[in-house]
Amino acid sequence: MTRRSELPGPRQTIFWLITAVALVLLVWLLRGMLLPFILGMALAYVTHPIADRLERLRVPRWIATLLVLGLFVGIAVLAMVLVVPLIANQAVQLLQMLPQYLDLLRHRILPQVNHLVAQVGGPRDVADVQKAVTGYVGTASSWILGMLGQVWSGGVAIVDIVYVLLLTPLVAFYFLRDWDSMVAKLDTWFPRKHAGALRGLAREIDEILAGFIRGQATVCLIFAIYYSVALSLAGLEFGVIIGTAAGILTFIPYLGAIAGLLASVIVAFIQFTDHSRVAIVAGVYILGHLVEGNIVTPMLVGDRVKLHPVWIIFSLMAGGALFGFTGVILAVPVAAVIGVVVRFAIKQYLGSGFYDNLVEPLPLVDPSEL
Repeated sequence: MTRRSELPGPRQTIFWLITAVALVLLVWLLRGMLLPFILGMALAYVTHPIADRLERLRVPRWIATLLVLGLFVGIAVLAMVLVVPLIANQAVQLLQMLPQYLDLLRHRILPQVNHLVAQVGGPRDVADVQKAVTGYVGTASSWILGMLGQVWSGGVAIVDIVYVLLLTPLVAFYFLRDWDSMVAKLDTWFPRKHAGALRGLAREIDEILAGFIRGQATVCLIFAIYYSVALSLAGLEFGVIIGTAAGILTFIPYLGAIAGLLASVIVAFIQFTDHSRVAIVAGVYILGHLVEGNIVTPMLVGDRVKLHPVWIIFSLMAGGALFGFTGVILAVPVAAVIGVVVRFAIKQYLGSGFYDNLVEPLPLVDPSEL
């Protein structure tokens, strides 16, 4: 007789629910100071396979840790020296020219809207549309500038950036040096009766996170470089900052693609009077998106990431709304953990006696009685 899987008892369920609620509350209370610790842990998670390989080559763990983090920090410093000043310069120029761009966009679009309204309405309708568009453009300009000001004052100040840059490598060093011992210690904390199942869940979570974080980070890097270079060669103003943002947003399904394409086309439409130049800019982004979705992402990420695109988008929005930038960073790992646990719980439920007790055969009805 096949033994049915057992669902956790009420006490176990209550214990884990209380633990989860307490953890969420703790993250919410400490969200303002967690960023360097989360980034350091993420950096250690991404790089620990390299440190493990060096250790297998008889390199002491602490030396392997220094080599890996030294290489990463060196690449980051090189990128900051070469790329960040260019992006910062273009960002400042974009903020300065944003009101002019919005005004120019209004003058480009408004005549076409007036012509369309004149075909279906009258002069009064045209006047109403002009007034509405002027008001919306002014409101949009004020809103964008105000939002950027709030972002800066809300945690992206110079002191915070320096704090994160200095503390993150230090945290990453200790996590990476002690990674294997910490994992082994956590394994000893598993309830012995359920240790096998919990190890299986941990392996599945690690597979999903490795596929998403390592694979998708590589995809984002590739296409940040591609879009930046291609848009700059196409002559688009602010091509580097738009291309970098488009590449980073690649990890958000659909939303990133739509935002990047719209931003590129709008700037091209304002900048160029020749529509063929606008088509070239749009073609650069469409080609990149097709290559990313059909070749690069399947090759680097594959089907290991068992996260539905809607679930990823929801988790990012919910994490940002609840915990700010820290929540955005935690969103996908937490979504992956929840997804694995939910699938495991459903599998356990479907194999339990509780599920069978809910499914009762329907009574047979004599057709003559209908």
